[in-house]
Formats: sequence, C-alpha cells, structure tokens
Amino acid sequence: MGNFALLAAAAAHAAAEHGEHAEPMAFGFVTPGMWVALSMTAFLAIVVWKKVPAGIAGGLDKKIAAIREQLDAAKALRAEAEALRTEYAAKIASAEADAAAMVEHARHEAQAIIAKAETDTTAMIARREKMATDKIAAAERAAIDDLRARAASAAAAAAGQLIAQHHGASADKALVDSAIASLAN
Repeated sequence: MGNFALLAAAAAHAAAEHGEHAEPMAFGFVTPGMWVALSMTAFLAIVVWKKVPAGIAGGLDKKIAAIREQLDAAKALRAEAEALRTEYAAKIASAEADAAAMVEHARHEAQAIIAKAETDTTAMIARREKMATDKIAAAERAAIDDLRARAASAAAAAAGQLIAQHHGASADKALVDSAIASLAN
C-alpha cells in the first residue's frame, strides 16, 4: 500500500506542475474514482451475496414460463378455432346441400302435383263430358218418347174421331161379332 500512496502523491505533484489542480484525496491515497470503484464493488458484492441475480433469473424464468403457457394456450385456442371453423364450414356446406336437395325435392313434388292435377282435370273433364252426353242422350230419348207419346195420343184421338165419323152402331156390331168369332176359333 505504501507504493500506491507514493504513486498517488507523485501523480498529484505532476498534475500540479502542469497547471492542473490536484484531486481531493481521502486517507491520502483514495481518489473519487477509487471511491466509485469501491462502492461499485461493495454494491456488486452485496447483490451477489443477497442472490439478486438468481432472483432476477428466477423472475425472468417465471415470466418466460408464463409467456410460454400463454403461447401454448393461444396455440390451443387457435387450433380449436380452426376446428370450429372447419366444422362450421362443413355444416354450411351440408346445409347448402340439404337446401338444394329440399328445393329439388319440392320441384319434383310440384311437378308430380301438376301432373296429377292435369290428369285429374282431364279425367274430370272426360267424366263431365260423358255426363253431359248422357244427359243430352237421356233428354233426346225423353223428348223422343214424349213426342212418340204425343204422336200416339194424337193418332189415337184422330183414329177415334175417324172411327166415330165413319162407323156407326151397325159397323161396330159387325166388328164385335168378327172379333168374338176369331177368339172362338
């Protein structure tokens, strides 16, 4: 230590010769730079003695572990979201296919209903035409029968008048006698 003090004194003397002022010293050899170095060494010794680097490293390790857990959770959430997206995309595709199938089924049903309606309408028109034809034929037959009945009635009335005009009691007697004779044979 003696050499150190002599060196410090020599440095102070040389600085004084060059016009520089001398640095203050404590205990004759400790300069302000040495005080800073000593305090830094003491601080670092206390930090190492109190295991501050291990605490900092442990805290950083905990932060790293927490961030890693968050990243793993984010990866899991992303995978789950992708699975849900895939599932919903499949559901949408399935729903679209179902909707298309329903539309096609409805189209076929509508065509079947239209075809059945056309068939039923054609059959109903045919039945109504037949019924109308039957009614017309029945009306014609009834008219013909009525006309025949009127003609027969008119003919009978006319025949009765003609017979009454041209036959007398004697002619009736001869007709009755010939009718009785023909029945007896």
